[in-house]
Amino acid sequence: MKLVLSSGSLYTLPLEKVFEIAKDTGFDGMEVIISYNFQYLDEAALIRDLQQILPVSSLHAPFFELDGWGNKIDQLKRTVKLARETGIPLINFHPPAWMGFEFRFWRWFKKILDYQKEIGHDEVIITVENMPCTGDFKVNPHFLGQTAAMIDFLKEHNLYLTFDTAHMGSSKANFLNDFHLFYNSGMMRNIHFSDYGYGREHLLPGHGVLPLTRFLNHLRETSYDQALTLELSPHEFPSEEEGIRESMMEIFEYLCQETRFAGGAPR
Repeated sequence: MKLVLSSGSLYTLPLEKVFEIAKDTGFDGMEVIISYNFQYLDEAALIRDLQQILPVSSLHAPFFELDGWGNKIDQLKRTVKLARETGIPLINFHPPAWMGFEFRFWRWFKKILDYQKEIGHDEVIITVENMPCTGDFKVNPHFLGQTAAMIDFLKEHNLYLTFDTAHMGSSKANFLNDFHLFYNSGMMRNIHFSDYGYGREHLLPGHGVLPLTRFLNHLRETSYDQALTLELSPHEFPSEEEGIRESMMEIFEYLCQETRFAGGAPR
């Protein structure tokens, strides 16, 4: 499997610096979140510059408003267009939020019969992310908040999955059981990897309560051959670059130990 770093893990740093740290650490590629860096400029040129440092494995469509990027539907389509222009194989997006009154997005979302053909043009893999539960009552504010319903939707609409471990851990579901349901559906193409615990998402492995080593061992033993994308909160890292690099190397070595052969080759 490919070990990938999400740019969101260090979003407080310039993108070029994040890419350099990922390259020096040994990551195979980067997932780039479309954020404020992509306003008012040639986004394809920016991506191509970053690709000179390290391959971009995936793009994450915006999950907030960006000037010039339109609504959620426009944002998704523009992210796909950018991926096609720059040779990026996969994009990820968030499903509509009923609590955010995204009903127009939901109506459009349901109408797509084949996401890979109609949205990805059979060039870019289109994935949607399972979303977290929030608040004291553990409510998922997004549509497709139940595992079974989401799997049915994925299969019916030929839409692939980015499985987020912290988001799944935030729910009332059995983490490993529901992961296996998603995994066995055959629709998983990317994983956002981090810990969850005590009401906090995107923690360092071991800072939460999820059985992440068992999770990684399962991926290794079943020869999972897609991306494992480390997506942490920047607050999990020291403030100085030297400390960030040391912490990142420790995490990377842990991932290699649990997902690869003793010689370091991918499983």
